[in-house]
Amino acid sequence: MSLAGKTILMSGGSRGIGLAIALKAAADGANIALLAKTDTPHPKLEGTIHTAAEQIRAAGGNALPIVGDVRNDDDITEAVMKTAGEFGGIDIVVNNASVIDLSPSLDLAAKKYDLMQDVNVRGTFMLCRAAVPVLKEAPNPHILSLSPPLNPTPRWLGAHTGYSLAKFGMTMATLGIAAEFAEAGIAANTLWPRTTIATAAVQNLLGGDRVMAASRTPDVYADAAYAVLNKPAREYTGQQLIVEDVLEADGVTDFSGYAAVPGTPDSALFPDIFLD
Repeated sequence: MSLAGKTILMSGGSRGIGLAIALKAAADGANIALLAKTDTPHPKLEGTIHTAAEQIRAAGGNALPIVGDVRNDDDITEAVMKTAGEFGGIDIVVNNASVIDLSPSLDLAAKKYDLMQDVNVRGTFMLCRAAVPVLKEAPNPHILSLSPPLNPTPRWLGAHTGYSLAKFGMTMATLGIAAEFAEAGIAANTLWPRTTIATAAVQNLLGGDRVMAASRTPDVYADAAYAVLNKPAREYTGQQLIVEDVLEADGVTDFSGYAAVPGTPDSALFPDIFLD
C-alpha cells in the first residue's frame, strides 16, 4: 500500500485526527491540501493550518495550506481549483471538518445548530460536489468522511438531537454520493472509531483528563483511513466503516500500541458515541 504521489484535499486538518491522517499520507510522499480556518493560533487549541503544513513537509509530503471556510462556496471552489492546479489533480477528498455540541435540544443555541448543519452536512456535500469532476479523472478516487454509521436509536438520536442530526447528515451525504457516482468509479465511505480518540474535542467537550486517559491515539484512525484510501475504489464504496474493523480485516490483532496511556487494557477504554 502506498499513497506516494497521491493528492488529498482535506477540510480542516490543523490538528487532531485530520492532521494524523495527513501525516500518515505524507510519510509516503503524498500531496496534501488543507482547507481550514485556523490561520492564527487559537487560545485554547494547539496548531494552525501553517504549523500543520510544516509538519506535513517534515514528514515527507507536499503541503498546500488554503485559508478558507468550508461553509463558503467560493472558498470551496478556490480550494478545488488551487489543489488541482498545484498538483495536477485530486485523488482523495477527506471530510474532516466538523463542529460538535452535545447540548440537549432546549439548551442548544440556534446559531450552534446552524453551524453544525453548515459545516458537517452542507460542507461535506458541497466539498464532495465541487471535487467530483476532478476526482473522475483520478485512477483510484476516494471520498472519506469522518462520521458515524447511521444508528437512529432513541439512545443516540435523543441523546443530543442537534449533533446527531449533523453527524448522521454527513454520513447520508456521503452514502448518497457513493450511490450517485458509483458508475464513475468514485468511492465514498465513512469511518468512525469504537473508542474515544485523544483529541482536543475529547479533552474540552467530552470528559477532560479522565476520558483522554481512556482513549486511543489519533494514529489508530489514521492507520484505518490509510487502509481505506488504498482500497480499489470501484470495489470498496458505500460503506459505513468502523476503524477497528478495518484494521482487523487487514490483520491487526493487537491494539495495545494505540492506547493514549500505555498499558491501558482495551476493556478500560471509553466507548465512542453512536455505537451500541
